[in-house]
Amino acid sequence: MREKELIMVMAMVVLVLGVLAATSFSANVTYDHRALVIDGKRRVLISGSIHYPRSTPEMWPELIQKSKDGGLDVIETYVFWNIHEPTRGQFDFEGRKDLVRFVKAVADAGLYVHLRIGPYVCAEWNYGGFPLWLHFIPGIMLRTDNEPFKAEMKRFTAKIVDLMKEEKLYASQGGPIILSQIENEYGNIDAAYGSAAKSYINWSATMALSLDTGVPWVMCQQSDAPDPIINTCNGFYCDQFTPNSNNKPKMWTENWTGWFLSFGGAVPYRPVEDLAFAVARFYQRGGTFQNYYMYHGGTNFGRTTGGPFIATSYDYDAPIDEYGHVRQPKWGHLKDLHKVIKQVEGALVATNPTISSLGTNLEAAVYRTGSACVAFLANVGTTSDATVTFNGNSYNLPAWSVSILPDCKNVVINTAKINSVSMIPSFTRQSLINDVDSSKSLGSAWSWINEPVGISKDDAFTKPGLLEQINTTADQSDYLWYSLSIEVKGDEPYLDGSQTDLHVESLGHALNAFINGKLAGSGRGNSGNSKVSVEISVTLVPGKNTIDLLSLTVGLQNYGAFFDKTGAGITGPVKLRSAKSGTSVDLSSQQWTYQIGLKGEELDLPSKDSSQWSQSTLPKKQPLTWYKTTFDAPAGSSPVALDFTGMGKGEAWVNGQSIGRYWPTYAASNNGCTDTCNYRGSFSSNKCLKNCGKPSQELYHVPREWLKPSGNTLVLFEETGGDPTQISFATRQIESLCSHISESHPPPVDLWNSDSESRSQLRRPILSLECPSPNQVISSIKFASFGTPQGSCGSFSHGKCSSARALSLVQKACIGSKICSIGVSIDTFGDPCRGVTKSLAVEASCT
Repeated sequence: MREKELIMVMAMVVLVLGVLAATSFSANVTYDHRALVIDGKRRVLISGSIHYPRSTPEMWPELIQKSKDGGLDVIETYVFWNIHEPTRGQFDFEGRKDLVRFVKAVADAGLYVHLRIGPYVCAEWNYGGFPLWLHFIPGIMLRTDNEPFKAEMKRFTAKIVDLMKEEKLYASQGGPIILSQIENEYGNIDAAYGSAAKSYINWSATMALSLDTGVPWVMCQQSDAPDPIINTCNGFYCDQFTPNSNNKPKMWTENWTGWFLSFGGAVPYRPVEDLAFAVARFYQRGGTFQNYYMYHGGTNFGRTTGGPFIATSYDYDAPIDEYGHVRQPKWGHLKDLHKVIKQVEGALVATNPTISSLGTNLEAAVYRTGSACVAFLANVGTTSDATVTFNGNSYNLPAWSVSILPDCKNVVINTAKINSVSMIPSFTRQSLINDVDSSKSLGSAWSWINEPVGISKDDAFTKPGLLEQINTTADQSDYLWYSLSIEVKGDEPYLDGSQTDLHVESLGHALNAFINGKLAGSGRGNSGNSKVSVEISVTLVPGKNTIDLLSLTVGLQNYGAFFDKTGAGITGPVKLRSAKSGTSVDLSSQQWTYQIGLKGEELDLPSKDSSQWSQSTLPKKQPLTWYKTTFDAPAGSSPVALDFTGMGKGEAWVNGQSIGRYWPTYAASNNGCTDTCNYRGSFSSNKCLKNCGKPSQELYHVPREWLKPSGNTLVLFEETGGDPTQISFATRQIESLCSHISESHPPPVDLWNSDSESRSQLRRPILSLECPSPNQVISSIKFASFGTPQGSCGSFSHGKCSSARALSLVQKACIGSKICSIGVSIDTFGDPCRGVTKSLAVEASCT
């Protein structure tokens, strides 16, 4: 078969699969020991998490469609109580908070919804999703058998259920919601709550069931979830999980596709070979519902991050990246896996697997029903590939991989062998300032306002001693000023010309110390320990001196037993100490004056005009400064980010919308990263790290929907000092696309669904390339080698043998086309080295 005919066959197969994937909503959802049962039919379901407030409503349809194109059946989301009810009794479901619109968008795409109401969500979200006003209800204890808390939890859960019912969004009403979740990962920490934990979980289950949604409820990580609540698994691997009843299906509500990023941390990522291995193992061993956490991570806009110290980016190394583009090869390889799983769905739900050993660390699982036979062959060893005999045939199994044989004979996919294209994204910088070449300029002149040091608002108050911050601010702002005036006499030891130290102890998360209006020093915690302890050399003067301490939070605790009781702020001691004499004075119990928030926040500088904006000489590297400029949007439709190189720490707003906290000066440690990460062996959150020694986050997503063609406003609040003229915009594009296919790879998954004659002709691996944008074609081949090429996308090199014909053949097949496919065989390229398994590596660019 010629290559053009092959492409047509593959396109027809994709079209047919897309039609078959269309979902019709049902009125009856139940479960049995094997699976969820929808309209009397057991289903194998593939799900992915997309959190609606971490993207924009304009992004939702495309994100959902890309999820569907990737083979998903279900979209899973938490419900975030604190954004919907920021003040008790006052609800907000507008914009990014429009839960109904999001659920309907999923329905419009023909997908199901798993609604994880919680209402505790964790999710690296501020305060675990709880509104902070809960903390101030008299007698309340969160997440335990406590009447005030249960009353509030029931009220909000019922509010969400009623909202969904009003819009007829449950499957029992013909809508897309087939599952709901109550509580969240409570089993991880319930021992700390003693006997009250059990009664609380039983109450939660009874309360949820009483809301009569007509669909099953689940509890994740809750081994004692009472019937009929389904207990489910969260983790990097759940193949060994067993539900707590023989009447419940094996379900995986969080398969972590990567990990979250913290300010001060390196960037974590999870190789797709390991992720695919985990998924295949789950279905191999009887699982029927699996959810990727996250499938699209998105962005922590505003002050929504938890942690503390969770970064603004919530990319999570998900199959769809923060900007809404598919991440390759992760998205594509999982799509291939999903196709195979869905092709054998009937066999998987018809019976339990028969599992047998094929040797040390080698396992076969067979699903046999009627004439259908499906086999999973697994090598769970971490070092050595293996050759196994199954049903009289020989199969090679790479270490830490699963092969799936839909007919118990032919390998259609192996999780360690990627057929999907890889892509290298890049960002093109464009300056904001206008004292550069005008063709590259986006911004006009900067204006600025100084944020006053210390007390500047009328609502300041004085109290003896040091106050805990969260109880004082109720999280209305990141900032709390602690201000003290002291009188220093001429004979004080602090004026003897030697060093005087200011010692400050804080629960976190960071602080800046000012002496007589000047920044004297700063301190910060980290994601492992948010506490701050600083010893700052200061200079005092005879007479009155002011000590102004600016304490700030970087997202509130979101996880752990009694996480809601974790404090912040300067709780002391605060001491002055003479380095020469050793004499010290404890200032902790003095009369401190407090101010919640900033003057600029009170004036709403991010959103409102003010006559205070100055256009005189722009101050740089100056703490506590508001900056403002106007700019035109970058041309085109590519995703946009702001590069905050040159700035310290603060928050940024575009046209009044907060894009989140920025902190480019908080860099990751130099240790822990490697050039490559071996996917073999159990994954952990710190196994695969990149970006060591660099800022944890340099680029900050600005949704295109927030931009006008011209006249956009950017406002910054800079805490520690920076140079806004160094800020630039960055637009995202694909620099290269690559593929590396060996002679031992299975053919493309799509060909398995083609007719038997074509299948027999095409039992060979094929390298395919496709430009990511509809209007692009392959314009150049940067690298092509058939033989023993080495390296990865962007760094391929020729091995010991290489076909001299490879480059010209690939150029002829691909240049000028949007998509091209090339058979990986010696029939195409000749044999540059006999007796060696060869591969084809190609790097191309599209324009």
